[in-house]
Amino acid sequence: MEKRTRPTSPSTLGTHFIDIHEVLPEEEEEEEEEGAGMTRMAENARKGPNRQFKVREAKRPYNRNLSRQVSLETGFSALNRETKAKDERRVLPRSGRSFGGFDSVNRVNGEARKGDFSIFKTKSTLSKQNSLLPSRKEREMESQRVDADNGLDESVHNTVPAGRYFAALRGPELDQVKDFEDILLPKDEKWPFLLRFPIGCFGICLGLSSQAVLWRALAASPATQFLHITPFINLALWLLALAVLISVSFTYILKCIFYFEAVKREYFHPIRVNFFFAPWVVCMFLAISVPPMLAPEKLHPALWCTFMGPYFFLELKIYGQWLSGGKRRLCKVANPSSHLSVVGNFVGAILASKVGWKEAAKFLWAVGFAHYLVVFVTLYQRLPTSEALPKELHPVYSMFIAAPSAASIAWEAIYGDFDGLSRTCYFIALFLYVSLVVRINFFTGFRFSVAWWSYTFPMTTASVATIKYAENVPGVLSRGLALALAFMSSTMVSVLFVSTLLHAFIWRTLFPNDLAIAITKRRLVKERKPFKKAYDIRRWTKQALAKHNSANKDFGGENETDY
Repeated sequence: MEKRTRPTSPSTLGTHFIDIHEVLPEEEEEEEEEGAGMTRMAENARKGPNRQFKVREAKRPYNRNLSRQVSLETGFSALNRETKAKDERRVLPRSGRSFGGFDSVNRVNGEARKGDFSIFKTKSTLSKQNSLLPSRKEREMESQRVDADNGLDESVHNTVPAGRYFAALRGPELDQVKDFEDILLPKDEKWPFLLRFPIGCFGICLGLSSQAVLWRALAASPATQFLHITPFINLALWLLALAVLISVSFTYILKCIFYFEAVKREYFHPIRVNFFFAPWVVCMFLAISVPPMLAPEKLHPALWCTFMGPYFFLELKIYGQWLSGGKRRLCKVANPSSHLSVVGNFVGAILASKVGWKEAAKFLWAVGFAHYLVVFVTLYQRLPTSEALPKELHPVYSMFIAAPSAASIAWEAIYGDFDGLSRTCYFIALFLYVSLVVRINFFTGFRFSVAWWSYTFPMTTASVATIKYAENVPGVLSRGLALALAFMSSTMVSVLFVSTLLHAFIWRTLFPNDLAIAITKRRLVKERKPFKKAYDIRRWTKQALAKHNSANKDFGGENETDY
């Protein structure tokens, strides 16, 4: 490119024009053949105030042919407009396409294409994503744009802090993005099914398998013998729960195979991490409620080792995080779903007593009860550091009932008597049950979701504990209470099962886009600094005045010394 200056007229004072046009190769050859005199004149012209200069061409993936007059004054105004436009782009829309680190992946040759979900696929790396870019120059521009924007994620594989989920999400099980947040994936497109399949679906298995336990107790308990309940109901529920467990497990295994990065995001989610205990609890429920016609009365200890082993190792990991006091300490991540990581100890104690390992059952009961007390106190006092749960999470408050109910059943299974400690745990569960029932308005006014299955599992456990209580304290009141709670839990399971089928196969709204796994590691829009408190301002004002007065005194003393 070459630039030749043109003389300016008096009417254009204050504005300097430059004629910019592209020099063709033929013209360059002609200029090289000119004499030495012309070369000297060109050099003198370069040394003058209006000397020619070369413009460094910006790195762009395409070339521009310029053949027009450009004012320097106009150039500065255009530069200012570009700077303002760049500042305005800091506030990102919630489309999911504005995330700087991955927007370039979705654009090839300047044209946008559908959302690329490979960032959550197994063994996907940034190098694979960058290979989709058309040129090296464009990659350099995108990296400069990423570095210029503050707060952008470096990689989708980085661990998201637990507090970030509470800050960026709301709704049932913290699965909806707040208004001021952006996500890594597009919201206006339907994601692949495996990405939309959450770990919370194991709550359905919990509800059905616990119903199998309930109906086996109703058919075999002396307190409900007058009902003459057939054991085939237990068989039908057990087979249904087994089929649902196999389906959900197979689907989630496929998600682990193809979208392992999304599974990692769910594991670091402060609420969903507790549902990783659910598959093993369901397996233990099925082992406890197995129909007598399909298995002997005494089960083999290998079943207990198979189901309790993974649960115990995951428990060591989670409890270690609670105890270490790090970023995932209990007061930071505690929520009603944390009871799922506790109640499995009592279910494992029941299964251990059925296989004949009483000491292992006592060990698990002690571990579960100690951590239940810690979780209960942490949730009950609601520390100021904990964020208030939204209304949609109120159904999960029924998890408070599950742990004490299972503890009372486990103590009776270990020692063979529904004694004082069993009754104490049962009365705690009964009181919490009543306290939730009288606040029925907490459980209304929000849309259906898989989180509604959180009702069923604790209600069923309380019903089984009430049947055990009616066996040891026979009477009309105890039997009536057992039947009432059993009827309520079975009705709730039936209604939710039908609603789940309708939303899954008729309305197809059971699995919306799982926005919780697509949040960014840091907030992309800078937050406003909070206003300083009044007493802080007064304190700082007094300190400033004191420093000013002391400085004046020192200055006055120096003047007196000079005189």
